[in-house]
Amino acid sequence: MKLSATEIQSLYKFTRQHYVYHYDIQTELVDHLANDIEQIWATQPNLSFEEARDTSFKKFGVFGFMDVVDAKQKQMNKRYRKILWRFFKVWFTMPKLLLTIAIFVGLYLVLKIPYSEYIVLGSLLIICITDLIKQHSERKHQKNKKIENEKVFLLEAMIGTTRQTFSSLAFVNIFNIVNMMKFNFSSLDNNWLLLTSFCTTLLLIFFYVSAYVIPKKAEALLLETYPEYKLVKGL
Repeated sequence: MKLSATEIQSLYKFTRQHYVYHYDIQTELVDHLANDIEQIWATQPNLSFEEARDTSFKKFGVFGFMDVVDAKQKQMNKRYRKILWRFFKVWFTMPKLLLTIAIFVGLYLVLKIPYSEYIVLGSLLIICITDLIKQHSERKHQKNKKIENEKVFLLEAMIGTTRQTFSSLAFVNIFNIVNMMKFNFSSLDNNWLLLTSFCTTLLLIFFYVSAYVIPKKAEALLLETYPEYKLVKGL
């Protein structure tokens, strides 16, 4: 006995009710449940759809779908790191390498200026405020997607979450550290200034790639990752 289209949609709803929110993971679980239900019906044809579904669900154990979700998130984290590294490496090839060197030299020269810590704090404050405004807009957009029950893929959600987590932790914490410790960069040795400039350059590139480059490339990355993305989104 094969499942009907209505029963398949019911399985999607079932996975959402059990805290599986991303469409790609839902689809994998629905395929698994559907195949298992059909096998259960082959040996127990008198069971109702709901009874067969619950029998199949029990096989996932005490934590239900959570183990599957955790495993998929770990897999996608690895994939996202590879994507991040791919775009990050571009900054160390021509012509972006010239811009990277210019940022490094510019930061070094700024840090040598007396009271440069105030320039650093002011710059960080502007970046934080600008990015928090952008994050607020993005969260609003994601909330609307949830309200409208729009299909969201795991990588799609991860791209937004990573930029928010990174900018929140990195820039806000750096701002607090510099402010509390009252760094006087201009009094540091050249070696420390070079190291600080180098680390800051890497941090800025990492932030720009995760917060702006990858989100702009999101659709292409999703098409690359999910063959069904174009069909699901109606592109």
